Amino acid sequence: MLHRTDLRSTGLPGPAALRAALPRAEVDVDAVLHQVRPIVDAVRERGVDAVLEFAERFDRVRPSAVRVPAQTLQGALAALDPAVREALETSIERARKVHADQRRSDITTQVVPGGTVTERFVPVRRVGLYAPGGLAVYPSSVVMNVVPAQAAGVESLVVVSPPQAEHGGLPHPTILAAAALLGVDEVWAVGGAQAVALLAYGGTDTDGAELEPVDMATGPGNIYLTAAKRLLRGLIGIDSEAGPTEIAVLADHTADPVHVAADLISQAEHDPNAASVLVTTSPELADAVDAELERQIPQTKHVERIRTALGGRQSGTILVADLDDGVDVVDAYAAEHLEIQTEDARAVALRVRNAGAIFIGPWAPVSLGDYCAGSNHVLPTGGCARHSGGLSVQTFLRGVHLVEYTEDALRDVAGQVVTLAAAEDLPAHGAAVTARFAK
Repeated sequence: MLHRTDLRSTGLPGPAALRAALPRAEVDVDAVLHQVRPIVDAVRERGVDAVLEFAERFDRVRPSAVRVPAQTLQGALAALDPAVREALETSIERARKVHADQRRSDITTQVVPGGTVTERFVPVRRVGLYAPGGLAVYPSSVVMNVVPAQAAGVESLVVVSPPQAEHGGLPHPTILAAAALLGVDEVWAVGGAQAVALLAYGGTDTDGAELEPVDMATGPGNIYLTAAKRLLRGLIGIDSEAGPTEIAVLADHTADPVHVAADLISQAEHDPNAASVLVTTSPELADAVDAELERQIPQTKHVERIRTALGGRQSGTILVADLDDGVDVVDAYAAEHLEIQTEDARAVALRVRNAGAIFIGPWAPVSLGDYCAGSNHVLPTGGCARHSGGLSVQTFLRGVHLVEYTEDALRDVAGQVVTLAAAEDLPAHGAAVTARFAK
C-alpha cells in the first residue's frame, strides 16, 4: 500500500537531497494562474454579476444574492442536530481558552532617558474567513478561523463558503449554524477563486447592499483559491498558500500499528492528493501498518479516495536507522501534522523544530486537533512549517512601533544619524535632524 524508502544503510543525505527524496504532493500553483487571472479580473470589473455567473458554472447553482440573510443563519442554528451543536460548542470553548492566552500586551522600551519605543499590537480591521465546501464540509474550519480573529479583536468578520445546489444556493447549513453559534452575522455564499476576488474588491449585492472589501483573507481551499490568494496578495493580506493536507507519524517499535494505520487513513480521506507518511525505526511496525491498512480501508466510507491518497507518490513509509535520523527526516519533511508515537514521546517531540502541530503519544491523534484539542487546525503545508506557523491570534495582529523622543534625547544621537545618513548618501535624512537645532 505505502511506497517504502529505506534510509538505514546509506545514511541520510544532505538537506537538499533529503528533501528531494521525501514523499511530497506536487502542487503547481503557477500552472493554474492563467485560469484564475480571468476570474479575478472579471470580479474586479463586473463584481457580483461575475460572481454569480461563476457560481452557476462551477457550483451548478446561481444564488439569488451573495449575502445570507440573518434569519437564515438563525434558522440553520435552530435546526442543527443537538449532538452536533454540543460538539461545536465544546470545540469553540476549548479553542477560545487556548487562543485567549495568545493575545499580546503592548510593550514599551526605554531606549535612553527621554527616548522610548512602544510596540502596539493592533488587530486587522476587517477579515474574510474561508470555509471550504468541496469534497467535504468543514464547520470546524469556521471555528478555527473565527475564534483567533475574535480573540485578536478584529472588528468586522465575514465568513465565505461555496453555495450548494442541494441547499438552494446557500452554503451548507452546518456552516451557517457554526457561524451563528460564533456570533458571526455576515456570511457570503461564494466559493473558490471568485470568493477571494470578491473579498479583495468588494461589490454591490443584488439587493443594492454594499459588500465591503476586507483587509485580509484566511482559510484553506483548493488550488484555484490558492492561486487567487497569490494574485491578490498585497491588495489584501493572506495567511498562507495552503496545499493538500498531510500527516507524518514518527514511530518506533512501541507504536500500535492499529493506531498508526487509523491515523494515516484519517488524513487520506480528506482528498486523493492528501499525504500520509510513516517514518519508523522498525521494519516490523512498517509491515504491521501495511497489514492494518489493508484491513481497515475496506471498512471506511471513502475507500477509493483513501486508496488513491495512500498509493500516491505523496505518501509512503521511510525506514531510518534510529530516532536521531527519524527526527532529522521529519524536520526535513516539516509536516502540517506530526505525530510522535515512540518511547518518551514528549522528549522526542521537544527535539523537533519543523512541524505545524505536534501530537504527542498514543492518546493525541491528529483528529483530536482537528476538532476539540483547543489547538488550531489551519496549519502550514508543503514544507512551509520550516518557516511559518499555523493560524493564531498573531495572524490577525500587526506590531506598530510608536517612537517618542524628547529634544535632548534627539540631540544626543543627532550626530550618529547624520553620519549614517551621509554613509548612505542620503544627506536630506541628516538635514531632517539638524534642521530642528539650527536656531
